[in-house]
Amino acid sequence: MQYVHLGRSGLSVSRLCLGTMNFGPETDEVDSFPIMDRAHEVGINFFDTANIYGWKKGEGLTEKIVGRWLAQGGGRRERTVLATKVFGAMGDWPNEGRLSALHIRRACEDSLRRLQTDYIDLYQMHHVDRDTPWDEIWEAMEVLRHQGKILYVGSSNFAGWHIAKAQESAARRHFMGLVCEQSLYNLFVREVELEVIPAARDYGLGVIAWSPLHGGLLGGILRKQLDGARRVRDGERAPEALVAARAQIQAYEDLCAGLSEEPGTVALAWLLRQPGVTGPIVGPRTMAQLEGALRALDVHLDDATVARLDDLFPGRKPAPEDYAW
Repeated sequence: MQYVHLGRSGLSVSRLCLGTMNFGPETDEVDSFPIMDRAHEVGINFFDTANIYGWKKGEGLTEKIVGRWLAQGGGRRERTVLATKVFGAMGDWPNEGRLSALHIRRACEDSLRRLQTDYIDLYQMHHVDRDTPWDEIWEAMEVLRHQGKILYVGSSNFAGWHIAKAQESAARRHFMGLVCEQSLYNLFVREVELEVIPAARDYGLGVIAWSPLHGGLLGGILRKQLDGARRVRDGERAPEALVAARAQIQAYEDLCAGLSEEPGTVALAWLLRQPGVTGPIVGPRTMAQLEGALRALDVHLDDATVARLDDLFPGRKPAPEDYAW
């Protein structure tokens, strides 16, 4: 396994992050445990979850599954860099969502209880809260850190200017601020190259890419459908997206076939070589999907292949050069 520091921090994390979003809704607890065990066996130490995962408001189903796995002991907690998130509504009453100091405090306590641990390594804001001042947010995070309940703070789905505003506010308080940003990033969706990644790199944040296979569209979907092994699932990218991008996806799958690599492997390998990217989040539903993701660590994409991928999936220049001289 390859490890890098998470942004400018001294925290070492694996280049693949195990996403747990499917644990509960798609993969039951019995099958989730071996996947997490296997992740440790191959050296993945970075696990990502969120209080809202499980998609039953207020239940925190996925955190509970991860917590019961950690509670088995055997060094599971000690070997895991545990990341979870706060923002989503966990109830229908006021202050049961977003980033008020009250909700941050309550949400952290609830996540600690569900995860059966006394601290969270990386506490991520799942979305920006435009209605709560940064001084309030940072004070709440500072309290949690002083109490030993969180160690690092991250963001998710922030714009570049949100990162800048957050970091400047933290600097005025002499607080470390954000160490990473988790963004939607894959060959199909490259808007973060415009301002998010430049801002993250300038402020020393690692970038964690979610949905690296774009809901399965970069995972060999056409070949799998032809083989009868795959259909567009409920909740995945809309069938219209597949229809609209069919020729593009076919060309991509043909390119991967020429490399004798699985499309999902190439998509992950491409992300691993992007400047500023700590690593992609892989969210396996099955053990086979986890094993397939590991192959990306050993794949080298030469310059000609990368150029061809850029032709198929045009990227963005950093702002302002993307749209001005």
